Amino acid sequence: MAVGNRFSTVGKVLFAQFLVAVLTTAIFMGIGGWKFALSPLYGSGIALIPNLFFAYKIYLSRSKQPQGMVNAFYAGEAVKLILTAVLFALAIRVPSVNFLTLLIGYVAVLSVFWFALFYWRN
Repeated sequence: MAVGNRFSTVGKVLFAQFLVAVLTTAIFMGIGGWKFALSPLYGSGIALIPNLFFAYKIYLSRSKQPQGMVNAFYAGEAVKLILTAVLFALAIRVPSVNFLTLLIGYVAVLSVFWFALFYWRN
């Protein structure tokens, strides 16, 4: 089956997550400056970095047998969850972090998954 798109759906979602991270950070920077924008930037990164890792892990398994792809999926998801927890633990140790705006950045980037289900469905 030929694909008419230049980017895969995964690539579109990751790019949209990056754009939402930039937009969220820019909004908070406009409201209160760089210091106020750091927490949503950290939150966006906490959502985006593990997703990038997971997508890369799955991309590397594209030529494996089905069982190898399933194993890569489970391993990637496990590392993604651990990486998310570690990044949250590191972020809340930063003295100037506002946890509410950190969560806003995190949820904003994660919400791209939810809206992508409606936007890119066939």
